[in-house]
Amino acid sequence: MDLTGPDGADPSGTVHRCSLDAPGHDHTIDDRLLERLHTALDAAEADPRCRVLLLTSAPGVFSTGMSLVAAADAPASDTEAGGAFYDLLTRFTRAPLIVVAAVDGKVAGGGVGLTAAADLTLATPRSTFALPEALWGLLPCCVLPFLTRRVGFQKAYAMALTTWPLDAAGAAGCGLVDELTDSLPDAVRRLAFRTARLRTSTLGSMKRYAGELWPMGERSRAAAVDELTRLMALPDVRDSLTAYAEHRRFPWETRPTNR
Repeated sequence: MDLTGPDGADPSGTVHRCSLDAPGHDHTIDDRLLERLHTALDAAEADPRCRVLLLTSAPGVFSTGMSLVAAADAPASDTEAGGAFYDLLTRFTRAPLIVVAAVDGKVAGGGVGLTAAADLTLATPRSTFALPEALWGLLPCCVLPFLTRRVGFQKAYAMALTTWPLDAAGAAGCGLVDELTDSLPDAVRRLAFRTARLRTSTLGSMKRYAGELWPMGERSRAAAVDELTRLMALPDVRDSLTAYAEHRRFPWETRPTNR
C-alpha cells in the first residue's frame, strides 16, 4: 500500500507497516506470522515517532485464519497455538499505539480476530468477513472475546453460529469496520496526519483505561484455549482436518450426517 510515494514509505515515521504476506505464505495464520507481528509491534513501540502499526495484505485476501494443514499436523493436545494467538490479540489491545487493519478483500476465521482486536479497521467495499469454524466442528474460540468486545454479543454470536459472511456494509453497520473507503492509502494518510499530534503516553493511557472498562483477563484466555483444545481433540474434527490436509476434501463432502 502506497502511503506517501512510490516506495510506500512514511517519512514522518508516524506509520509502521506490517504486511501479512510473505514469500510462500498462503494468507493463513501460523507461527511465522505471529512472530512477524510481534517483531513489528516491538519495532513500532521502540520508535518514538510511531503512532500507528498498519496491518496490510495483498489485494483480494486479508487473512483466512488458522492453517488447516498445520492444524491437522499438530498434536491433538497442543494448546500453544491457541494461547499464542490469543496473546497476540491481547497485545494489540494494550500496545501504546494505534493498531490499524487495512482490509481489501476476504477475511475469515482468525483474520476476523485480527481486525476485531485492532483499534481501527479500514476496509474497501469488496471486503467480506466470516467465521466458518463451525463447518469444521470447531468454534472461533480465541476470536469471540475480541469480536464481542467490538460488535456486541448478538452479532458476534450470530456470525459464529451461522457462519454467514458479512459484506463490507454489514461489517461497517455493526462496528467491525470503522471506515469504508475506496482508497485505503488516503484513509491511512488522514489518520497518520491526525495521530502525529498525539502522545504515545496518551494512547497508552486510553488503551489501558479501555481495558479496565472491558476487562478480558486470564479467565477469558483459559476458557478460549481450553475449549479450542477440547474441540481439536475430537475424532470427527481430526478426521475432517486430515481429509482436507491430505485430499483437500471439505467436511460436508464426506460426512453423511450432521449429528
